[in-house]
Amino acid sequence: MSTSNKNWLITGCSSGLGRAFAQEVLKKGFNAVITARNPKDIQDIVEDYPKTSLPLALDVTKKEQIKRVIEQAEAKFGTIDVLVNNAGHGYRAAVEEGDENRVEELFNTNFFGTVDMIKAVLPGMRKQKSGTIFNVSSIAGRYSNPGSGYYSATKFAVEGMSDALSKEVAPLGIRVIVVEPGAFRTDFAGRSLMGTTTEISDYKETAGKRRKENDHTHGTQPGNPKKAAQVIIKIAESEVTPFRLLLGTDAIQLTRSELEHQIKELDDWRTISSSTDY
Repeated sequence: MSTSNKNWLITGCSSGLGRAFAQEVLKKGFNAVITARNPKDIQDIVEDYPKTSLPLALDVTKKEQIKRVIEQAEAKFGTIDVLVNNAGHGYRAAVEEGDENRVEELFNTNFFGTVDMIKAVLPGMRKQKSGTIFNVSSIAGRYSNPGSGYYSATKFAVEGMSDALSKEVAPLGIRVIVVEPGAFRTDFAGRSLMGTTTEISDYKETAGKRRKENDHTHGTQPGNPKKAAQVIIKIAESEVTPFRLLLGTDAIQLTRSELEHQIKELDDWRTISSSTDY
């Protein structure tokens, strides 16, 4: 299987991990289509790379924009070898508090936007019989906390879809990797985090403690976005890759704890679970 990764397409590059991915990919010498809803937010990233970069406006919830970006990317670079589905944002609300319009927008961005990007690049990747797709999920795609039910639901959806996709396209020479970052020092807990406009007092001690105004982690997260980007490039260049890639020591610890809890629960209820067979 070819591991050619000379032409990259990265979504959500205005800040955070997406910006770091774009900077490191260009610095490494690859060609890259760098996208954001507002192209002005990414001009500083591409100004030193006029020949190898293509900055474009992209809102992943707009199918016509996705189509235009793919057409422009292929016109300039010929192929798309690596897709990084990074565009997305957070949302905090107890399940009962969820604002219907905001939840719909969250799914349209985090899940359906990812799906539409994948569907747009796959014809080209199938034709060249190679390609790598990185779907940026989260440790919230492994388990959920109070107040993060809807956000986790989008990431669980991304992971379930990616699991099937990886098995569908592996025989075609295409790799799918789910990236699960822990807490990184980005704008995720800052401007990128949205919250409910409806607050129910009964959830004050659960979801309430994790409302945006009560989240003081911004600027103190352990993860280094630049190092995350360097890892992504290293994985893209590797012959052997994981399906799920955790990023950060906190991601490892939290995921291990969750998996151990799930195994214990499975064992504790094994007798009852086994009693339903004929």
